[in-house]
Amino acid sequence: MTQSPSTGTLAVVGAGAMGRGIAQVFATHGWRVQLVDARPAAVSDAVAAIGQHLDRLVAKGSLSRDHATASMARLLPVDSLTALEPFDLAIEAVVEDAAVKRHVFEQLEAMARPQAILASNTSSLSIAAIAAACQQPERVIGLHFFNPAPLMKLVEVIPGARTTQAVTARATAIIQALGHHPVTVADRPGFLVNTLSRGYTGEALRILAEGVAEPSVVDHVMTRCLDFRMGPFEVLDLTGLDVSAAVMRQVYDGYWQEPRFQPTPGVAARVAAGLLGRKSGKGFYAYPPDPSSAAEPVAHALPLPPIWVEPGPWQLGATTLLRSLGAEVEAAARPSAAAIALVTPVGLDCTEAAARLTLCPARTVALDPLARWDRCRVVMAAPGADPAIGAAFANLLRRDGVPVCRIRDSAGFILQRLVVMMVQIACDAAQSRLAAPADIDRAAMLGLGYPQGPFAIARDLGITTVYDAAYRLFALTGEARYRPSPWLRRRARLSLPIDLDDSAD
Repeated sequence: MTQSPSTGTLAVVGAGAMGRGIAQVFATHGWRVQLVDARPAAVSDAVAAIGQHLDRLVAKGSLSRDHATASMARLLPVDSLTALEPFDLAIEAVVEDAAVKRHVFEQLEAMARPQAILASNTSSLSIAAIAAACQQPERVIGLHFFNPAPLMKLVEVIPGARTTQAVTARATAIIQALGHHPVTVADRPGFLVNTLSRGYTGEALRILAEGVAEPSVVDHVMTRCLDFRMGPFEVLDLTGLDVSAAVMRQVYDGYWQEPRFQPTPGVAARVAAGLLGRKSGKGFYAYPPDPSSAAEPVAHALPLPPIWVEPGPWQLGATTLLRSLGAEVEAAARPSAAAIALVTPVGLDCTEAAARLTLCPARTVALDPLARWDRCRVVMAAPGADPAIGAAFANLLRRDGVPVCRIRDSAGFILQRLVVMMVQIACDAAQSRLAAPADIDRAAMLGLGYPQGPFAIARDLGITTVYDAAYRLFALTGEARYRPSPWLRRRARLSLPIDLDDSAD
């Protein structure tokens, strides 16, 4: 690790997990770091924790002993805010309370050097509102690190309404010199990462509330089909449902009840019941896990009728798959009376797909065409479907050992719904200039751990396909949360790259 050429004196206010992580990052990059907290004991605890972490890095060979020793020497515990020496940069990392933060900034401004930058690590509070407490709001900016700061390389750089371009440029350069990745974000509720995350977890909660599928099924589909490291319910359990619920409400209210961010009924009851996730021992899953909950359904031998496949873009792939599993596939224009009718809808449920093709709903099953059939197969049927038909078809799909997820009838299955919401929120963010398209994908990957950003996911699945799914979901359900984003519609209709920015120049 080399010392950054961009060094100086930093004041970190707040010695909790986030404050200590920020202090460690700067100290290991050559900054002289003053660390202060309302509780002096928290400062000594933080310094000790940083020392232990650096010792582990030395033991792993990731850091030299000399570098660790020099870094610790640059950490300066301070008893109170008034005892701070003049500094070049201050980063506030105290409790998420606007009044508390404004009071801290009033005090920091009095001790700062003339050209010092005053930064808040707030995850969602308005930078402009915090800066209003200062005589020079133009030097106040948001620098939102993610926990743990030494490992999470994303930093949201949030200029307030009066922050100068020079301050934004200096702050961005400082973050880059630390080896972190800055993304410039507009001063809006939830900033960028908290806004993007509403699509993944928010739509999953809606699917659960509608009784479409259990949490384990939703998580299985997203991890198997799109390579997410964690499913949305695993994420909620890790974060803590109380924390997520508060962010959901904050973003929803901050965007004046935007339907895409609408919280799901039932979340408040789970929080009240203490079902918070890992930290409470039980959330959507039990901790430690219950091994019996992962048991696969037993496949019984059932008679398999011939299968007729809906004509369209997925007909060839579905026919090839079914024949490889030993099924007889009918080639006629209409299914015979004895056949199972297979539909592959995008943005529709099995009911609507069967009705549009005038198929017998009792003998119709739907297979998600956007799922990766070599990893997971998602099946649903309309209300009133023959249970034997659904069971026989699911057993067929299991013949080669690939897991099968059976869900209740739902427009867009699981994957389509989550992708539509993730992509639409990203499109809205780009359209409203919350952040640049490239930064949106980068933030999703570095801040949320997504395998790809939402724009990259849309490219892989097909921009027109994602737009069609959104259009049909909106038309079928009438829910404004699914309305096609103008950004997505224009690029899909013109066959343009989804991340193509536009300009009035």
